[in-house]
Amino acid sequence: MSGEYAIQMKGITKVYPNGTVANQNVNLDVKKGEIHALMGENGAGKSTLMKMLFGLEQPTEGQILVNGEQVHLSSPTVAISKGIGMVHQHFMLVPSLTVAENMVLGMVPTKSGALIDFKKAVEITEEYSKKFNLEVDANAKVMDIPVGMKQKVEILKALVRGAKILILDEPTAVLTSQETTELFKELKNLKTQGYTLIFISHKLNEIMEITDRMTILRGGRSMGIYETKDVTPQEISRLMVGRDVVLKVEKDKAQPGAEVLKVRDVEYVNEWGKKMLDKVSLSVRRGEILGIAGVEGNGQKELVDMLFGFNRPNRGTIEVNGSNIIGLGQREIREKHISLVPEDRMLYGIAGTASIEENLISDRAGSKKLNNGILFNMGAIHKESEQLVKDYTVLCKNAQQAVGSLSGGNIQKVVVAREFSNDPVLIIADQPTRGIDVGATEFIRKKLVELSRSGIAVLLVSADLNEVMELSDSLIIMCGGRIAAYFEDTEDLSDELMGEYMLGIRQQSPEEIRRVCHE
Repeated sequence: MSGEYAIQMKGITKVYPNGTVANQNVNLDVKKGEIHALMGENGAGKSTLMKMLFGLEQPTEGQILVNGEQVHLSSPTVAISKGIGMVHQHFMLVPSLTVAENMVLGMVPTKSGALIDFKKAVEITEEYSKKFNLEVDANAKVMDIPVGMKQKVEILKALVRGAKILILDEPTAVLTSQETTELFKELKNLKTQGYTLIFISHKLNEIMEITDRMTILRGGRSMGIYETKDVTPQEISRLMVGRDVVLKVEKDKAQPGAEVLKVRDVEYVNEWGKKMLDKVSLSVRRGEILGIAGVEGNGQKELVDMLFGFNRPNRGTIEVNGSNIIGLGQREIREKHISLVPEDRMLYGIAGTASIEENLISDRAGSKKLNNGILFNMGAIHKESEQLVKDYTVLCKNAQQAVGSLSGGNIQKVVVAREFSNDPVLIIADQPTRGIDVGATEFIRKKLVELSRSGIAVLLVSADLNEVMELSDSLIIMCGGRIAAYFEDTEDLSDELMGEYMLGIRQQSPEEIRRVCHE
């Protein structure tokens, strides 16, 4: 019966002007008051389907019903008026504004007809925060609040605008296990109050824990609707990718060699005068993966920026194979065979309007193999890029396709293909599988292990605890810009213990931490 459904999408087909079929005859039925998972690999059509539900895209065919009523969602404003809210994977907040100011953007309460009523904005924020048990600091600037609170602000923004149906896109991508547990309590609380939640995640354990039912997409088509309690993670993976996916990374024990990366007593104070790195020292050796875990905002980003020349430390030394790299430009760093898989692939990893081929050869275009001095050797360029597309299973029409038209997982494969294939001695992998599907995740993780075992030093930064624990041979945890703990192996490490170090509840002694330098 249509009365029990908050959302019905019937026979939805979306064909883009370039002929790409993103969705083909997809049905989505979401019951009122349930948490419904939408699953599928990147490129399976999830994002397009949700963009149509939020009015950002229009279907080529099919119809959408909200609470049994057929609607034409011509814009996000119309979707919001129908009670639909979307919490995006990448926060849509203005960092320089307060929480309260962000909360009322676009619906600003005013006094005297023009001036913003800040007091009223704070009152609204505090009222909704209390009502939904989503604790936020109304007066704090967004740039100063932790990532877990930013997630709550995004949810409250949608609720303030009257949403009864919430689309949550990868809501735990940047949260710790403790923050995820807290978020899940709050989402279940919303469910008991009659709210309907559509939950997009690649983390199968989360899907199993929090959702009632799921719709699985593969290749733009629906693979059916399932009761979560009736399917296993392995069955979900098989439905998503058409084959069994190894959920656990198999790797031989590391046989570390000589020291490649040597960081000693690095300190960094940011533009606001806050010390983001405080006497950080570590070593990464040939043939090993050193993982870095921690709540985002505890110095990991600043450390990566130091290592790849985006910033200079105020104090300390950084060497690769005995050579100083502080002050070097990007080309000089790459000439030392240092590769970076950046945290934000869209901002730092690719040129979106350029072709796949241009992105793949951008770091080696000046090499004698591809460049004759005056003219590019186009034959060699085509051959190299086509081989990389094949080796890294990039799903595309051809290497001349614009990289920005690919799915997130395939864009990430282009980034890793470039960074892994240029004879690196050190790979810095920063959130290498964030927001990508299970198939691409499996491929990239296997490749990192394979490369480390071939003798390459790997520094892995990841907010995904499962990833950092499974891939890392040894592990450091950062808190407050310092190394809070170092573990020579991760076999007996639990999420709970890691969380205590990540949140500053525990701290190892300086002697225990110093072992990460292998001196």
